[in-house]
Amino acid sequence: MRHHDLFHERRQRGNEAVFRHGDLTLKRFFALDQDAYSDGALPAQTKELLGLTASLVLRCDDCVAYHLDRARRLGVPAEQIMEAMTVALVVGGSIVIPHLRAAVIRMEEEESDG
Repeated sequence: MRHHDLFHERRQRGNEAVFRHGDLTLKRFFALDQDAYSDGALPAQTKELLGLTASLVLRCDDCVAYHLDRARRLGVPAEQIMEAMTVALVVGGSIVIPHLRAAVIRMEEEESDG
């Protein structure tokens, strides 16, 4: 199984467990998160780039993987993704580099998988 598929499987299993045990407040937060990334005054593509940038600065690899995947699924060109990640590097500094490397490797793997 590809790393990409393992991530999605683990994420889905985790979400299902959270929803089994979560209360209404927790479920509302998840719904709010989903709504925040939907088309609005800003298109969903832009919002995913914002999420990717923030996730890199915050150094959350799962979040980076999620927003990278969402951006790619929404058709964001690789050049735009790289520019967003460059902004994250400038904002976050050199501590972002390991997470940037992982994100670029993930992009390359997804491109080679088709």
